[in-house]
Amino acid sequence: MKLKLITAGAAAIFLAVALSASAKEVIKINTASTQMVLVTDKDAPVQFYYWGEKIAGDGFADRFYKKRPDSAESCAPQLYPAYGGSMFLTPAMRVTGPDGSLVSELVFDSCLQESAPDGARRTVIVLKDKVQPIEVRVRFDVYEQYDVIAQSAELVNKGRKTLTVHELASSFLPLHSGSYYLSHFGGTWAHERQWEEERLTRGSKIIESKKGVRTTQADSPSFAVSLDAPLQEYSGQVYAGTLAWSGNYRLSFQLDEYGILDIVSGINPFASDIRLDGGKSLETPRMLLSYSPDGMNRISRNFHDWGRRYGLAHGDALRPVVLNSWEGAYFNFDEKTLTDMMDRAAEFGIEMFVLDDGWFGNEFPRNGDNAGLGDWQVNSSKLPRGISYLASYAVSKGLKFGIWIEPEMVNPNSNLAHAHPDWIVGSGNGRENPTMRNQWLLDLTNPKVQDFVVKTFNDVMAMSPDISYIKWDANRHVENIYSPYLPKDRQSHFWYEYTRGLYSVYDRVRAAHPDVQIQLCSSGGGRVDYGAMKYHDEYWASDNTNPVDRLLIQYGDSFFFPVEAAGSHVSASPNHQTGLITPLKFRFDVAMTGRLGMELQPSNLSAEEQDYVKKMVAAYKELRPVIHHGDQYRLISPYDDGGYSAEMFVSKDRCEAVFFAFSMKYHGRTEYLETRFRGLDPEASYIIEEVGGPKRPVVRESGSVLSGDYLMKAGLNINMVRPFDSVVLRLVKVN
Repeated sequence: MKLKLITAGAAAIFLAVALSASAKEVIKINTASTQMVLVTDKDAPVQFYYWGEKIAGDGFADRFYKKRPDSAESCAPQLYPAYGGSMFLTPAMRVTGPDGSLVSELVFDSCLQESAPDGARRTVIVLKDKVQPIEVRVRFDVYEQYDVIAQSAELVNKGRKTLTVHELASSFLPLHSGSYYLSHFGGTWAHERQWEEERLTRGSKIIESKKGVRTTQADSPSFAVSLDAPLQEYSGQVYAGTLAWSGNYRLSFQLDEYGILDIVSGINPFASDIRLDGGKSLETPRMLLSYSPDGMNRISRNFHDWGRRYGLAHGDALRPVVLNSWEGAYFNFDEKTLTDMMDRAAEFGIEMFVLDDGWFGNEFPRNGDNAGLGDWQVNSSKLPRGISYLASYAVSKGLKFGIWIEPEMVNPNSNLAHAHPDWIVGSGNGRENPTMRNQWLLDLTNPKVQDFVVKTFNDVMAMSPDISYIKWDANRHVENIYSPYLPKDRQSHFWYEYTRGLYSVYDRVRAAHPDVQIQLCSSGGGRVDYGAMKYHDEYWASDNTNPVDRLLIQYGDSFFFPVEAAGSHVSASPNHQTGLITPLKFRFDVAMTGRLGMELQPSNLSAEEQDYVKKMVAAYKELRPVIHHGDQYRLISPYDDGGYSAEMFVSKDRCEAVFFAFSMKYHGRTEYLETRFRGLDPEASYIIEEVGGPKRPVVRESGSVLSGDYLMKAGLNINMVRPFDSVVLRLVKVN
């Protein structure tokens, strides 16, 4: 294999692999402990040979990937197969050429290496069509220490005429094993990201969204495939991925007649043909991938660490404890309602007060969800001294101040809707434009609308220098589409261009306000993806604050996203969404497994409850560094039949740990929770302290010193009998 340096303009220097005309060549894409291997000839398809644990030596050059039986070599698993040639399965790319031809055949042209914009090590495999002037650049951004690979593709029309792109995937992953078990996440509003597992059988399994906005609320663009056995936390081969895209997506799992599982991930091609003019290019979002030979937990920790570094704004910062006004006041508040809530928040030791919906609109006052959205002026009847007074009052109490906006949406009853009907996504042909939650969607394909949304954010921030947090909501998805801005022959571009417009807005907002904290709300759980999350400090996991449901929701979130990014609030009992009655301790213990906050009216708490809140907020602040920046170990799934859930967090230096356990149903006198810890230093000893428990400890070992080796091998028996019993243990290394 020869190596030579070439230049591409004046911008960068690339490392090119010059391939001999006769010998198979090998391209390796390595992380710290994994290896992806591609094999190719010049002007031949690139074969996907291997992805798994690193293999010592260089024994690939004279071997070939197992071909599908009785098939031509061109049907062997490819890196990025296009529809055409001998390809009869779900392709990564499908285009129609200027002459109407449906056939494409991609072959190897070159391999380039460079640095990605975020510093990752990038390998670019350049493919070209045998006949048409088409080039596809398949990118692999390698985050070596995290064992994460981000794959994406760029299609370049190198001709002069327009071609039509029907499908362009971010990644194509062929796996070969005896059996495959797919873990994915479904649900609905207030019941998001419920973990599901199924054994894949012959045929295709599709996970997708065609909603355009809030695309992760019912399904998720994340998956894990375990080989030969159901998913385990700490054993077995697992391949997992999550798509960094906030628009329509599709994950396709096709088990073919030869037993090979082809996983195709990327933008949903539904109603999304792209007319790509000559000289133009089209880029896909990134599919973030990771492999583990030791079960799912290792992959989760890979993504948590990667997310803190690359996938979240201010990922290294501790998140503040928040009191949000919504469930405590809803739309019915005045200035005193809010300042009284701030007074109590300060007494509790809470660090941030967030004013939710209902603060704006004058001609169309926001006293419910049916008016005012789009008119971002302070409601002078409710708040005569404005936002600046409230923000400065919060700061005077030692609190930070945040505020709610929903800038992508508009109520029909608003000045904005009356002034700019041309800014609203409609149905076309004079059809009625349906509302959802009494609102319409602004057309972010239109640069003028993008300017308006950026101006809205800037104007809200300008209301007070003391605003340090924005809660960004989005409470509907796309139904019928007609963009007044897009040309008639390019209406199918809407789904792609809306998301690009959203990201352009995010880019501009972040450039103007790099330090502000922004919550990704989206009706609770509607944009839990790394495409949007990199612009935000956290997300609102669900509008459902019932702690039992939150155990299930946040379990699903934790597969790919660090827990400190999940806003998790203590709310009233009975719960406002479900009516469930739970102890205050249980509600606090569950909320502490995420970014702790409160979502209630403090004045409704008894004196004893208020004392307990102060105690638990103070305790959480001590535990927060470990929970936010430590390694998470899921110990017992809330989906297991036993009715228990347990997890723990261990600091990177293994000097501290926090353990949580929950009883989700009644257990008889003879039942008890037996759990073994993870991630501790086996050579060290730890003192065990029960946090926030009753006067008499629930855990017999509370106050004891036990070795990490004992805790990981023998574990503890915890007697939790009643529904909604819970325990929190703090472990501190003593030697």
